[in-house]
Amino acid sequence: MNDEEMKTYFDELKSELGDKITDDALRRELNTYLNEYRVTPDAAKRGIKRKYGVADTQSFSPAAGIIKKISELKGTEMNVDVVAKVLFVENKQITVRGASKMIISGQLGDETGTAPFTIWESDSMELDAGKTYCFKSVYTKKWNDKVQINLGARGKVEPSLTEVEASAPMAMPSGRTLKVSEITDGPGSLTLIAKIVSVESKEVTSKGVNKTIYHGILADSTGKIQFTAWNDLGLKESDVVCIKNAYIRSFRGIPQVNLGDNTEVTPSDEPIGEVVTADVFRTVSDIIENGGGLDQTICGRVIEVRQGSGLIYKCPECGRIVIDGACVNHGSVEGILDLRLRLVIDDGTGAISAIMNRENSEVLTRMTLNAARDFMNSGSGNITEIGRKMAESIIMRKLKVTGNVMSDDFGPSMVVQRHEVVACDVVAEAEKLYGEVEAAL
Repeated sequence: MNDEEMKTYFDELKSELGDKITDDALRRELNTYLNEYRVTPDAAKRGIKRKYGVADTQSFSPAAGIIKKISELKGTEMNVDVVAKVLFVENKQITVRGASKMIISGQLGDETGTAPFTIWESDSMELDAGKTYCFKSVYTKKWNDKVQINLGARGKVEPSLTEVEASAPMAMPSGRTLKVSEITDGPGSLTLIAKIVSVESKEVTSKGVNKTIYHGILADSTGKIQFTAWNDLGLKESDVVCIKNAYIRSFRGIPQVNLGDNTEVTPSDEPIGEVVTADVFRTVSDIIENGGGLDQTICGRVIEVRQGSGLIYKCPECGRIVIDGACVNHGSVEGILDLRLRLVIDDGTGAISAIMNRENSEVLTRMTLNAARDFMNSGSGNITEIGRKMAESIIMRKLKVTGNVMSDDFGPSMVVQRHEVVACDVVAEAEKLYGEVEAAL
């Protein structure tokens, strides 16, 4: 979509966002959503407004002054109050438009259910797990059919005069022992018996105090999952442990196990079978239904090579893509050339986006970074034509790709760690397809 076509959407967004975003930044955002993500204009407007803290009145239904129980929330509320107990809470440092800010997230519960929450404007706010608060002027949305509670600039949190008893978590009741492959994003606590594959410590700042946290990988016979422990629980690599009262939080659709103040970790002699060390093969439909994960493998055909493939400019500081000479984190920078592929792979059960780095892209297309640079500098073509040449060499090829799978509002995507071209017998596949079609008639 060219600049003239985008002007209508630019003017509409500018009138709603005001001084929350500069004109140049808004143009870059629109270009990214419409020309790189290739989403519809309505989806682009919703995404940009949500990113800059402006509620989409077409997506939310007003409910001013209403107090709702968690089970009554539909994921479409714009302005409601919720009185609930904080079951789990953590502070996170994130980067928005190049600036660092602190948000608060966790789990809330009342007598009717539980739900995750995020406070986007914390302003040195402190919440304590186990205490009841009144969350005023929250808005809600749904992720994977689960309601999420959000507090923006208009909302506030006050201690409640009335205590609330949280019900037992509905999604994953405490005491139920799950396998790694059974863990999905959602409220509740769980028990997990697994081997500690790796564990590291790092220093973070929480509520103005330096704190050591521990993170790593857990695994059983069904898969691997990341964990974070907020206290020193004596975790040691290669130990098999029983973890009780852990909570699940997801980052971009990848479930992670959180070990909080109420979590118990004890040695376990229970056999867990052969621990997964290899990659986990999954179908796209399973990923769409149950969420992403670590070291996932899918096999399918490349049905699209998306815009933004080929030569790109990356920020020398953080490695993010540079658009119109600007990095979202570091502003105006002189980008460095790199090579990548943005693919859509279909395995017959669904389609998934896949991003390949320079090394994988060079091997797959036999177009090196140096060759692409020389081709552009010779005047024979531009960045767009280089992407087109790379696409011609791989479209409709069958690949087995492995990487970490994440999910967001635009569906699942994989950051490919390695790939393999799968040889195909076209005649045999055609005969198989013909037989299936004939049998269905």
